[in-house]
This record gives sequence, structure tokens and C-alpha cells, in this order.
Amino acid sequence: MSAATHTRRPRTAADRLGLPGLRGHGLFITGNLIDSVGNGMLLPLGLLYFTDVQGLPLAQVGAAMTAGQALALPVTFLAGRLMDRVGPKRVVVWANILSAAGFALFLLAREPWHIAGVYVLVQAGINMYFTAQRTLITHVTRADERRSWFAFTGSLRNIGLAAGSAAAAGALTVFGNGSLRWMIAVDAATYLVAAACFAALTTTPPEPDGTPPSALVTRADNTRRYLLLVAVNIPYVLAQAALAVLVAVYTTRALGLPASAASMLFVINTVIVSACSTAVTAHVAPKVPRRAVAAGYLIMTVGMGAFALPSLPALPGPSGAASTAWAALIVAIVLFSVAEILLGPALSELSVSLTPQASGGFTQGLYQFSWAVGMVTAPALFTLLLEAGPLLPWGVEAAACLIAVLAAPALKAPNRHRRRNPR
Repeated sequence: MSAATHTRRPRTAADRLGLPGLRGHGLFITGNLIDSVGNGMLLPLGLLYFTDVQGLPLAQVGAAMTAGQALALPVTFLAGRLMDRVGPKRVVVWANILSAAGFALFLLAREPWHIAGVYVLVQAGINMYFTAQRTLITHVTRADERRSWFAFTGSLRNIGLAAGSAAAAGALTVFGNGSLRWMIAVDAATYLVAAACFAALTTTPPEPDGTPPSALVTRADNTRRYLLLVAVNIPYVLAQAALAVLVAVYTTRALGLPASAASMLFVINTVIVSACSTAVTAHVAPKVPRRAVAAGYLIMTVGMGAFALPSLPALPGPSGAASTAWAALIVAIVLFSVAEILLGPALSELSVSLTPQASGGFTQGLYQFSWAVGMVTAPALFTLLLEAGPLLPWGVEAAACLIAVLAAPALKAPNRHRRRNPR
């Protein structure tokens, strides 16, 4: 064997950061980033636009938004069927066009039923996008870099959301609520740009692994295993919703902290996930996805306990209580962020590889349905639990994470269920 055989390629900065091979993927990266900027720019401000600019009552707007998002739930399955017919690229393109149309129609919405209608379009586009996006990753990247791409696109999403939110906050600060009208037009345009980027992609469906299926692994076995994955994903969905819905209300109403507390915790989470996802996934996270899921949920359980800690009897005096609350919340958001880094890429990898049909339309629609249902029900669930007691939402989520830890070992790929045929 020649000396050249033993020559190793020097480690680059990309290797140390755990980045996948990015060369040739500029359009895919740009499309993912722009789509996230659009989400971050306007999704959190829809309520503000319809109440402050259009002058509609808060209760009516909230009910209309919830109704529209709920009506869009079946789109995950329709998008899955469509993906089987035309492929994930076209579904992702059409999803961005649909979101662009929905946001543009914000400008014409004057009645609660108008708001419900535009949110059906916007949420339908979001559901279509995420139903097909994971499968699209398998069509444009190498199989051995799959989890690193899931980590990288997760980082891109956090960066895009933060950039969009910062742009919106800056516009509102400088120009006031009147800027929401032109922000809507800009936002709709960003979705069209993202659609153009995805439309220009060259995609190649991944090759099958070439291993014949075992007689011991039936279609029913695969279905049960995938349903278990969907169930295991739900605590992660609720945790993501808790960051968006529960933390702000909990920190202000239950702990008496200023409104800026939730924003600070969100910034910490965004920085950690954006900066560390690829490196942690490449160098620290367990290589077997189900073990990464178990480790992530174990850390998430501890994080939920840290969130609940300030609600327990605190140190005497208001200053001691406030300092204890801040320390616990910072520890909690760091643990939450580490758990998110472990869980996000591993669950996404399992969602397209756990069974032979995992990347198909029905299974991806089912997986995305768990996200859509969780995001729709989480606000009502968490506010109900919080009103019953400040410890309850964190305790319920911690219990769900522990159950997921126990279930994670069963998330084995089919080849791990095969055994040699007896002779």
C-alpha cells in the first residue's frame, strides 16, 4: 500500500464546524434562508397587523387565525399525495407560491372570515413546505451527509427567523405600525424569490439501499414503527411551541419579570442553535439517531425542571427571587438549546430513513401532521395548564419527554430487525 493511501486530507474549518459539503448547493441554501426570513418577518406580527392597522377586535382576530390554521391541517396529507406524484421539489415551489399569495391577501382582509381564509392559505403553504422539505434534502444531498444537512438547514432556519424578526422590529421602531403594509408586500416577494431558487434546483432521488427486505419485517411492522416515531416527535413539537407561546406569559405573569425576559431567552436560544448545531451534530451527538433522540429528551427533561424551578419557594426577598429566576431560566434555555440541537437533526433523519417508505408522501404527511396539530393545540393547552398552576405545563412536558426517552430505543431502522435465515 503506497504512502499516498495513508495521506489524510487536512481538516478544514468546515470540517471542524461540522458543515456538509456546500459546493454546488447555493440555490438550495438561499431558498431555505429566504423562506425562513419571510417567516420571521411577518408570522409573529399578523395579530398586530389585523388589530392595530385594520382595527379588528383582538378576540375575533385570534379566533379567525386559529380557525384558519386548523382548517389547513389536512393539507399535510394532500401535500404528501401530491409529492408522490410530482416529487418534493415541485411541492416546495408551490408551497412558497401559496404562502406568497396568502401574505399578499393580508392587504385585502377586512373581516374575520377574510382573516381565516388568508391563514388557511399561509398555513397550507407552510404545511406543504415542511411535508416535502425533508424528502427534498434526500434528493439534493449525499446520504452520508444527511444528518449534517438537517443540522445545517436547522441553523439556517434559526438565522433566517432571527434576521426576519430583527428586520421587522427595526421597521416598526423607525416607521411605526404603518410599516406593516409594505412589510407584507416585501414578505410576499421573499416567498416568490425562494420559490424561484427551489424551482432551479437539479434533484436526484436517492438510490435504494439494495438490501432485500426481511420476511420478518412486514408492512404493518414498519407502520407501527413509524407511528411510534410520530408519537415520540410530539414532545419535541410541544417544546418548540412552549418557546414561542409559553415562555413569554410564564416569565411575565408567573415570575413577574419584565417583558424583555422572553426576548432575551429567545436570543440565547437562537445564538446557540445557529452557532453550534452543525459542530455538535458532527462531533458530539451520538451517531445512532435513536440514541441522539434519547439523549436529547433526557436533557430536555432537565431543562423543563429548570424552567419550573423559579415557581418553587424562592430565596427570601424580591431581589433574591429575581436573581434565582434569572439564573434558572438561563440554565433552562441553554439545556433546551442543547436538547434541540440533538433532537432536531436526529428526528428529521429518522423521519426519512426509519422505514423503507419513510420518505414517501403518506409518511411525511403523517409526520408533518404531528407538527401542525401540536402547533395549533399548544397555545390552548399551555395557557390552560398555566392557569391551573405555574408548575403544571413544565411538569407535563417533562413527563412527556421522559416517556419519549423510554420509547426511543425502539426506533430502529428495518435492517436492525433482520436476522439470518436458518439453514
